[in-house]
Amino acid sequence: MQFFGEFGGVNPSIEDSSTFTFLAARSMEDTFEGLGEGCYLYSRHWNPTNHYLASALAKMEGTEAAVVSASGMGAISTCIMQMTVTGDHIVSNRMIYGGTYALMKNFLPRYGISTSFVDITDLAAVEAAITPATKVLYTETMSNPLLQISDIPALAALAKKYNLKLVVDNTFTPLLFNPMSLGADVVIHSLTKFINGTSDTVAGVVCGSQEFCTSLMDVNSGAGMLLGPVMDSIRASSVLKNMHSLPVRMMKHSYNATYIANKLKEAGIRVMYPGLEEHPQHELMMRDAKMDYGFGGMLVVDLEVKETAYSWMEALQHANVGYLAVSLGFYKTLFSSPGRSTSSEIPVEERDAMGMTEGLIRMSIGLDMDIEETWQRMYDCLEKVGALKVHA
Repeated sequence: MQFFGEFGGVNPSIEDSSTFTFLAARSMEDTFEGLGEGCYLYSRHWNPTNHYLASALAKMEGTEAAVVSASGMGAISTCIMQMTVTGDHIVSNRMIYGGTYALMKNFLPRYGISTSFVDITDLAAVEAAITPATKVLYTETMSNPLLQISDIPALAALAKKYNLKLVVDNTFTPLLFNPMSLGADVVIHSLTKFINGTSDTVAGVVCGSQEFCTSLMDVNSGAGMLLGPVMDSIRASSVLKNMHSLPVRMMKHSYNATYIANKLKEAGIRVMYPGLEEHPQHELMMRDAKMDYGFGGMLVVDLEVKETAYSWMEALQHANVGYLAVSLGFYKTLFSSPGRSTSSEIPVEERDAMGMTEGLIRMSIGLDMDIEETWQRMYDCLEKVGALKVHA
């Protein structure tokens, strides 16, 4: 989707006004009531630049509409709070981003909203967790951090059977999966990650029906409106421009991650990557994903011992393989210990049950042109910290 600038620019103009003028008082009244066509009132409500980005994201996900927000968590929290009220219940994949887990486990109960966390790959367990109070079924297409793939068509069938809304976080797999075409009701992204791709913006989006997105921005009852997680228009313009390179970037992330995953496997290192045949959901991803984009840019390495994992990450950074940092989707490889960072909100016993060991490393593989050289440096670092001796 392409929008042009005010004076014919190949990029749309950036509208960085917080408020907008009207030629007639009646027009302001109509716009506030949602009756004005093509008019803007105040940028917490809507902004032309934010609207451009939202329209492009809706087009990408195949939804009727979208609402952008100031962060991925802003998108998740407003979506969930719009869908639920006191007394409602959520069934969620237990293997999800730590911030989402904390929202559901610790924050929403303050408002009488409870959550059951289950293994989303066990459909019988998912169905058993559904109660008459359940309103939302929540999952991630590819789970953070253990890269578990959700069977979205099967989950959509359950959601339809029990009249639930299926919400899917597609942050790890933009373009690879189209959850809406597989049966999801709402698709969420942290735009901060692969979609933006330059680690200079924090942003999120909710993609769904026109009715739901309109309800999110309702001046009287919309969580997106009343909680105010508005996205800055200059940031929105930046993300929109970066979206043009997303297909090429995702293919390169996937190519490089597949190469590294196979090399790690050959070296005797325990690696989790859906592109490997031994991954539990390898065939499922082959069935549901768009294979033109590969298996994604995320992989997980398990060195079992925390000290070994920490030493390897430090050695990788020193060797300029990448950065010891959270987040993902950057042009450089990023790596972190999820149990001590992005998943630290999840209790230790729950992390243990998931298989999240102390030596686990989450890696977002970058866009290196010479991936063979990158692997050699990785291998040298494994030798340096003694990881190969352990796994030989």
